[in-house]
Amino acid sequence: MLVREKIKLLRQSRKWSQEYLAEKLGMSANGYGAIERGDSRITVNKLDELSRLFEVPFNELCDEESTNVFIAHNNGTQAQQNNQSNCTVCSKSEKHENEKLQLVVEKLESMLEAQKAEISYLKEIIELMKSKS
Repeated sequence: MLVREKIKLLRQSRKWSQEYLAEKLGMSANGYGAIERGDSRITVNKLDELSRLFEVPFNELCDEESTNVFIAHNNGTQAQQNNQSNCTVCSKSEKHENEKLQLVVEKLESMLEAQKAEISYLKEIIELMKSKS
């Protein structure tokens, strides 16, 4: 689902008008309507404001098909990367937390692989025991 489709769906689910959201975003109703129609691109700042208004995580508003990600850091620098999470804007503390969580995920994946190997080994032992009896 595209960003504009998600925004429209969230707006309609809350029974908000385009005019209401345009006012909250400090823009014209025509400008906001152009975003929903796909005639205008939405800025990261506006997307961030919308995520707060809708009370949803920023990345839930991003395109599911998108793979190019721009990460804005607190010092104003930008970096582009390809990422399967689709859309991420992180502060330094969020980035640090994300890195810690990624390490936890990697450790759990490693443990899962070890358990799969152990299960396979135990199955072989069971088969050998069955064949000997």
